[in-house]
Amino acid sequence: MAFSVSSSYTKLRAVIDKTSNDTLPSPSTILDASKKLKTSLPSQGLGDDATQLHLLSDICPAFNGPKTSANYYGFVTGGVFPIAEVADNIVTAFDQSVQVHLPDQSISTFVEDGALQMLAELVKLGPEWKGKTFTTGATGSNILGLACGRETILNSRLNNLGECGNGGVGELGLLAACLKAGVKEVQVLTSMGHSSLSKAASVVGIGRSSVKNIPRSKEEPWKMDLEALETELKRGGVVSIVAISAGEVNTGRFATGGLAVVKQIRELCDAYGAWLHVDGAFGLFARSLPETPEFQNHIESAAGLELADSITGDCHKLLNVPYDCGVFFTRCATTLSDVFRNPNAAYLSGGDSSIPSPLNIGLENSRRFRALPVYAVLCSYGKKGLSEMFARQVQLARAVAEYLETSPGYELLPRTAAGEDIIQETYMVTLFRAKDENINKSLVKSINATRKMYVSGTQWEGKPASRIAISTWKVDVERDTALITSILESVLESSS
Repeated sequence: MAFSVSSSYTKLRAVIDKTSNDTLPSPSTILDASKKLKTSLPSQGLGDDATQLHLLSDICPAFNGPKTSANYYGFVTGGVFPIAEVADNIVTAFDQSVQVHLPDQSISTFVEDGALQMLAELVKLGPEWKGKTFTTGATGSNILGLACGRETILNSRLNNLGECGNGGVGELGLLAACLKAGVKEVQVLTSMGHSSLSKAASVVGIGRSSVKNIPRSKEEPWKMDLEALETELKRGGVVSIVAISAGEVNTGRFATGGLAVVKQIRELCDAYGAWLHVDGAFGLFARSLPETPEFQNHIESAAGLELADSITGDCHKLLNVPYDCGVFFTRCATTLSDVFRNPNAAYLSGGDSSIPSPLNIGLENSRRFRALPVYAVLCSYGKKGLSEMFARQVQLARAVAEYLETSPGYELLPRTAAGEDIIQETYMVTLFRAKDENINKSLVKSINATRKMYVSGTQWEGKPASRIAISTWKVDVERDTALITSILESVLESSS
């Protein structure tokens, strides 16, 4: 009998539906699965039915629970909306390689363009943001941002010298462009920037050591020191990319704190010819929160991001679509194509169109149709449904923060200026540590060992800290607050 894909989906759903809410498989389950893995190529294939049984029975039970659990708070990992799962199955079933815009052959590039338009509307970016594309994630988007920044700031120098006739960095290469422009250094100025900025700087040829941290203070290291910024921008023979974080990964805090600060940074960038990039992997979606007093603090923190030259976002975080899916926006669409244009391949030409071929505005030539789950989620939930989900995520983070703030056994972080309302400052990341240093050393391990919730470990002020990042669509504020606080209480009791 022929192998049935539809029957396989039914069996897969049965496995998922029976999976518990545990965030992690047991150690024995992982050990058992690892023993059953095939580590050498069989001379005779197992066949579809036997392989399906192996995948469902041996491997699936050993996966962790970002999708299946409502209480996986590690990293910043979203779940997957049911409609996004359906769309992702369609992606696999039809296997569209969305690389060239072929309007008379497939609707896929129209769908991608529509998803990007709706996503821009969700985060309140206007029609001037003509450059936009889906990527594999915020790391890929940060590479695009630094590459576009590098191109623009060096081209500006070359233009001023009358040296841009032979093209910019995309044509000349970084070394030749810098020599012609009289530039000795390209730097990236940030404050507690994500580690992917350093990777991006390496990939685009700027170098990891070019990423410079200029925090405003020891107490608020995520905020940028504007005096130090101007000092760096003034340096002779140096061109700059300014990268601000909208949602710092440990604290969820914003580098700017509002429109006035972004305006100041924009003015400095304009005065000294710098590119302004925003890493908004999860903070970008604060612009979509309900416009009520409850969330006004975060809406104001995310105000002004539209003044940037480029913005990074992660759809597989708060938007709850499958891995891997990021998004990149820029107001400079021509720069995007100048850097990523795929030349000298007539068979990859889609002809003139208002929709660019994705292979000419991004890293990849071969691309999965990752736009379809985004399109499905935006259609299904709309602005109101997604706004309400983001609200629940913030409400749960604040409820946990309130518990930690009053707990005799825990310390809510970060401690900043006197008089600051730390609860209102909490976005969707809650950072904390146990006051007892011995408990704190193994706190993350103790929490995760319950398998009822999962948190990430990090460092804050040189000491271990724990981090709860709430990004799943499954949030139930009352239910999850009770579970989280009961687990945190039980960890203290069992350690005393």
